[in-house]
Amino acid sequence: MAAVSQALIDFANGQRPLAAPGVEIIRTDRYQITLQPDFPAPGPNSVTWVRCAPGQADALIHEVHAAIAGRGLPVMWIVGPETEPADLAERLMAHGVRPAPKDPEVKVMVLPVEAPLQAPRIAGLEIRDALADVTLFRQADAVAAEAFGSDLADDARGQIQALERRRLNQLAAGNRRVLLATVDGEPAGSAGLTLLPPGGAIINGGAVRPRFRSLGVYRALLATRLAIARRAGAAGLAVWGGDMSGPILARVGFVQVGWRHFYLDTTAI
Repeated sequence: MAAVSQALIDFANGQRPLAAPGVEIIRTDRYQITLQPDFPAPGPNSVTWVRCAPGQADALIHEVHAAIAGRGLPVMWIVGPETEPADLAERLMAHGVRPAPKDPEVKVMVLPVEAPLQAPRIAGLEIRDALADVTLFRQADAVAAEAFGSDLADDARGQIQALERRRLNQLAAGNRRVLLATVDGEPAGSAGLTLLPPGGAIINGGAVRPRFRSLGVYRALLATRLAIARRAGAAGLAVWGGDMSGPILARVGFVQVGWRHFYLDTTAI
C-alpha cells in the first residue's frame, strides 16, 4: 500500500469549497456558506467551517438562515471534529434541522496518487468526457439520479437550461472533470473530479446504474480519475465515503483520515 502523506491528510480535512463560475461563497470568520443555484440539492449547497463560542451558536444559525432565505435551496450543515461549539448538532436540531436521511455520517478518505489501482477489463466499456456536450452531460446527470435513487432529470426547458449552465460553468472553472461510462454505447456510470494540485483532487458523485453493477464500472471510473490526478500533479484523491461507497473505496486502498456528519436544512425552501 502506498504511504499516505500528512500533506494529503491535511488537504482532505482542510479543503474548503472555492468560489467558481456558478458557485457563490459567503465566508465569514465564523462560517462558510456555499450556494449553487443551478444545482438545487443539499451538499452542493452547504454550511461548513462553523467556528463560534457556545453563546453565539443560536445567533449564528439565525444569521445563516437570513442569508439563505428566499433562495429556495436546501442546504447541508456539515459538522466535523473541529466544529465549534461541540454541541452544534443539538442546537441545529432545536432549530428544525435534522440529520440527513441518507448517509448522515461519512468517512473522509484518501488514496495516494502512487497507489497501484488498475482499471478492470470490461467488454464494451468506454469512458467519455461528459463536459464535451450537453447530451453527454445530461446522460451523466441521469445516471447519477438513477443510481442514487433521486428524481430523474426533468425534461422541462428550465431544467435543461440549468443543466447546460452547470456544464458551461464547470468548463469555465478549468479544473473540473465529469466522466460518463458507457457499456456498448449505453450509459452505465458517471463520476466527478475537481483538480487542486499539488494538494490533491476531490472526487465525488461516483455512480453506477443498478443493471451495470458488479462489472467493475465503479472501479474503472476510480482508476481513470486517479490517472487524471496523477497527470495533473496532484498528491492523491480525497473523498467522503458513505455507507455504499466507503467499503468499496476501502477495498481498493483508500484509508480513513477523518469524518463528517450531515444535517439537512430545508428552511429556505
